[in-house]
Amino acid sequence: MTAPALHRRIRADIEGRIVSGVWPPGHAVPSEHELMGFYGCSRMTVNKALTALAGEGIITRRRRAGSVVAQPVNDKAVLTIRDFPLEAARAGKRYDFEILNREVMLLDEASARRARLTTGTEVLSLTTLHRFDDQPEALEERFINLSVVAQAREAAFDRDPPGTWLLRTVPWSEAEHVIRAINAGPTLARRLGIAAGAACLVVERRTFQGQRTITEARLYYPGEQHRLVGHFTSTGAPAAHRPSHD
Repeated sequence: MTAPALHRRIRADIEGRIVSGVWPPGHAVPSEHELMGFYGCSRMTVNKALTALAGEGIITRRRRAGSVVAQPVNDKAVLTIRDFPLEAARAGKRYDFEILNREVMLLDEASARRARLTTGTEVLSLTTLHRFDDQPEALEERFINLSVVAQAREAAFDRDPPGTWLLRTVPWSEAEHVIRAINAGPTLARRLGIAAGAACLVVERRTFQGQRTITEARLYYPGEQHRLVGHFTSTGAPAAHRPSHD
C-alpha cells in the first residue's frame, strides 16, 4: 500500500471511531509512535493524517501532550462587518445613503457601560439610512469614539457612509454582536417604509482596537425582507454569517 493511500486510511479509521462515538470528546488519540507501530508506517504518514484531522477541527493537537478528540463548538457565531456599498454592487443594485442626524454628544451611563467606556465619553452620533435601488435597506444608529477616531469629528461622509469610512480608516481587532427582534415604532417604521408594529431584525455591533472601543452601531432591517444566513467550517469558525435580503 502506498503512503498516500495509507494516510487516508489512518485518517478514516480515526474519524470513524470519533463519529461512531467510540472515542468521545476529550478522548486521547493514540500517539504518533503507537500509530506508526500499528500501521507499520513512517512518522510522516501518521503526521499527515493527524494534521488533516486537526485542520478539520475533528481532533485537537497539543504540543508534547498528544492529540485528543475535539470538544463540540457551541455559540461561536461571528457576524461579518457589513459594507453596504460593496454588497449593493455585488447584488447589481444602486446604493445611496442619507445621514438623518449628526451630533457630538457625551455618553450616558447605560450606553457607556454597554460599550466598555466611561460615562461622559465624547462621541460622534450618527443616524444613517441605507438604500438599495431607492428602497430602504437598513437604518443605522452609530456612535464613533472621538478619543480613538478624532478625525471622525471633521469627516464629511459625503462619498462613503460612516461604517465604510471606518472600515477603510481604522483597523479593528475584535467585534461583538447581539441579534434581536423588535416591533417597529412609528418613526422607525416610517424610515424603513414598513407598517408600524412590523417585525424588524436588529443587529447591535461593537468593534474594538485592542482594549479601546472604536464604534457601536445598531442596524435595523425590515423583518419580512431579511433573514440571517450563516456558513460555518467544521472547526466552528464562521465562513460567513450575515443578514441576507430576500
